[in-house]
Amino acid sequence: MEQRSDGVPTPRDLLDLSDLRADCGSCFGLCCVALPFTASADFAVDKAAGKACGNLGDDFRCGIHTRLRGEGFTGCTVYDCFGAGQRVSQVTFGGRDWRSGGPEHARRMSDVFPVVRQLHELLWYLTEALTLAAARSLHAGLRRALAESERLAAQTAEELAATDVGAHRRQVNELLLKTSELMRAGAGRKRNRRGADLIGARLEGADLRKADLRGAYLIAADLTGADLRGADLIGADLRDTDLTDADLTGAFFLTQPQVNAARGSAGTRLPASVTRPGHWTA
Repeated sequence: MEQRSDGVPTPRDLLDLSDLRADCGSCFGLCCVALPFTASADFAVDKAAGKACGNLGDDFRCGIHTRLRGEGFTGCTVYDCFGAGQRVSQVTFGGRDWRSGGPEHARRMSDVFPVVRQLHELLWYLTEALTLAAARSLHAGLRRALAESERLAAQTAEELAATDVGAHRRQVNELLLKTSELMRAGAGRKRNRRGADLIGARLEGADLRKADLRGAYLIAADLTGADLRGADLIGADLRDTDLTDADLTGAFFLTQPQVNAARGSAGTRLPASVTRPGHWTA
């Protein structure tokens, strides 16, 4: 990312999210090792943190990648590291994989990966916020937060392990909240569904324009044909949410993992920052 003389990224590069998208070919399968999962509807088996998944091959590739959903590993198809995997593998640890580095090296990689993943998620939100014209009055603060998040992500493994990501997230969240308020100006109280329990809700064709859906539980909700233009979707739980023919044009703070977890159709309209999952039309 190009920077000005004061170290702040330039606007020309803020639309480039390529470094914040997973590049599994440059990663050592860190999400298949560092993260734990429990036998459930999302995962067929239990796996402890730091233990390699049984489906991970010697080449750090998933042996059942094309059959994950059929084999009971839907959770794997939903997950996205925001590019943290390749950064930790190739930059933080200089291309030395967890197998050849020994147990201590593997443990350090597993400890650092979730930290960088959180920082990269914040970089995603901040980069998007800086493209929003309605939040122009906050751009200076957003730029500083972006630069600080990048600085933290570029630290050594030892520094990353000692980083208080929670404190940094709280600071960034204040800016993102203000961004949301500016983006949804004039939406009114009825649009505030922050943290709402909408599990299984029947919301076909609902008018949710500029709605505040931060952290809302929309698990298995029916949003067929709903209008979510300009809605704030940061942290919304979209597992098994039906977005068939829904309009999410201009919805912001929506991430690829959220979209991957939902159900949709060829008629679902999405922001340009995310891609249509293959299983939506399979």
